[in-house]
Amino acid sequence: MGVLDDVIVNAKSAANVVGKRAAQLVDISKLRISAADLNNEISKQLESLGRAVYDARKAGNDPAEAVAGHVKAVDDLKEQLESVNAQLASAREKTICRSCGQENPQGSVYCCKCGQKLTDD
Repeated sequence: MGVLDDVIVNAKSAANVVGKRAAQLVDISKLRISAADLNNEISKQLESLGRAVYDARKAGNDPAEAVAGHVKAVDDLKEQLESVNAQLASAREKTICRSCGQENPQGSVYCCKCGQKLTDD
């Protein structure tokens, strides 16, 4: 029964590897959906900002107050998106350049696009 035991052990090992990879792909998919949702919300906020400025100018009012609220909302959404993109890059074993946004292989010292140093060493 030695050969049969080896087959069973190898099959279990393969199933574990496939299961872990499937879970990783599900996590990456969830992060991509979250990033798409945030991008969509940013677009809506920017459209709303434009509409608020237009309406205020049309009515002869100062749009500064409306602009400040929308800019804050967009900035908050962009911070959330940056966090999700960092999680996504980590899950995909990539490093994102803080200067240009290019994905680089994990462990890279310099960005392959702009040459910016990626580590804080």
